[in-house]
Amino acid sequence: MEAVYDWFRVFYQDTGINLTFIYDSYDRNRLIDGFFMTIWLSVICLVLSMVIGVVGAWAQGARSIILRRVVAGYIEFFRNTPPLVQLYFFYFAIGSILPTTENRFGFEEPILGNFAWAVISLSFFAGAFNVEIFRSGVEAVPESTKEAAEALGYTRLQTYLYIVLPLAFRVCLPALNNNLVNLVKTTTLAYAIAVPEMLYMANQIWSDSVNVPEMMTFLLIAYVFLVGVLVWFMNRWERSMRLPGFG
Repeated sequence: MEAVYDWFRVFYQDTGINLTFIYDSYDRNRLIDGFFMTIWLSVICLVLSMVIGVVGAWAQGARSIILRRVVAGYIEFFRNTPPLVQLYFFYFAIGSILPTTENRFGFEEPILGNFAWAVISLSFFAGAFNVEIFRSGVEAVPESTKEAAEALGYTRLQTYLYIVLPLAFRVCLPALNNNLVNLVKTTTLAYAIAVPEMLYMANQIWSDSVNVPEMMTFLLIAYVFLVGVLVWFMNRWERSMRLPGFG
């Protein structure tokens, strides 16, 4: 590999295209760490936002009017405010009133770090849209199907988990695909609270090496790759769950 690294150093000297994240081990390790941090952040947020969507869609049909109004308020709050403002609200406003812990050096530090707040904020943001997506899928399930489950002795929760939700998944997967793709792209906002994801690390590198065009080109390619993998997986999932006559 040293020959490859040397070639990129010569390439930089000849063309001025500075791909320091390839030939410099320090920058390369920083960018690799940022890449995997982006994947880790995305995976956690994807899973949590889907859980929020499933639970919220069920709560929207609850008998308790208070629970339904709480869910409706949650949806309106997170859909009608910018995700960056939400991230700052969680990190600076709520984070500042939570108790602190003492680290091994004797300094006070927040009970939740920047990564945890990024996960919480982005998951709630995407989850608000997922609630509506799953609700549309639930409403697409024929009432006769739900009545048949109740006639067989299923409780409302059992009907939702074993009958309605599997059918609703098939209906709402295309819309869910779009929202999850948007969530992966939205993880770049974690840069604003110093989560060391890919954009944050790229910024550190171009600040040191002044190679902004090269780093921005890499980021573009990297996110096209990540989103492409997600879209491929979601399309495979959608085709595998397709039922004749039900979409």
